[in-house]
Amino acid sequence: MRDRSGSDLFGEFFGDFPDRVRGDFWQPDVDVFETEHDLQVLVELAGVPSEDLRVTVDANVLRISGERAPSSAAEVTRLHQMEIASGPFERRIALPASIDRERVSARLADGVLSVTLGKRQPQHRRVEVEGEPSKALRVDDE
Repeated sequence: MRDRSGSDLFGEFFGDFPDRVRGDFWQPDVDVFETEHDLQVLVELAGVPSEDLRVTVDANVLRISGERAPSSAAEVTRLHQMEIASGPFERRIALPASIDRERVSARLADGVLSVTLGKRQPQHRRVEVEGEPSKALRVDDE
């Protein structure tokens, strides 16, 4: 919310909200990198138990979703700062076409979800070109 001068009144009053909060969902931080044989995805999910996570690969998209329960602060009389997102979340990551969807694994340890997606080995194939034979220009000696 901005006033007539363009100041962010909401931000000034409540402080800066992370860019990763979108409507009813929040988005965990993600690192994606490639090794020689795999694509690695690391997702920061502190406080989310593995039974509350869903990892799927559909077409060329890795979808990670779940829910983090709100922290239960006993007898809070006044909230001073709240930055840890809770509730449902979802991240969708576009995958290169070279991923082997049969070689996908996921592991949650120390608040970080590691998803390993095996890369397909490149398969090169020579394609025969059909068509008319070449008509080379011939010069006849007379």
